[in-house]
Amino acid sequence: MSASVWFWTAFLSILPISELRGAIPYAMTQGIPFYVAWPLCVALNALVAPLVYIFLVSFHKIFYKWSFYAGLFDKIIEKARHKLHDKVEKYGYLGVTLFVAIPLPITGAYTGTLGAWILGLSKRKTALAVLIGVMISGTIVTSIMLFGHGAFDLFIKDVH
Repeated sequence: MSASVWFWTAFLSILPISELRGAIPYAMTQGIPFYVAWPLCVALNALVAPLVYIFLVSFHKIFYKWSFYAGLFDKIIEKARHKLHDKVEKYGYLGVTLFVAIPLPITGAYTGTLGAWILGLSKRKTALAVLIGVMISGTIVTSIMLFGHGAFDLFIKDVH
């Protein structure tokens, strides 16, 4: 197996557009066994949460010094936090986990972390919620890769 396969698997795992939803199928179609692809892609994708959270906090501190950003942030984000406060208190981290666990575009670790940050959830608990969501999502994607082909065989016959 070439180094480029490993590189692209790792790159797809941390890329916002694909995350592990693209990395696991790529890895498995390139010959990486599922029992290697799953932990590799899950680990790399789960690392996104704390890094994105740190990035958001750091840039927020820098931009908040600008009155335009501060006014916009206070108006929009604080309004959203206030409006969703009861739901966040009730479903908070479970909601983040379930959101990240759904293996669809725009429901991954990046947007889950962004949503948790906007709602003011703790970094540590967000990282755990994202990790669990990524593990569930990785399991779903891996299962589809392992068993999906067999499921299609029910409907498509080989013609020789």
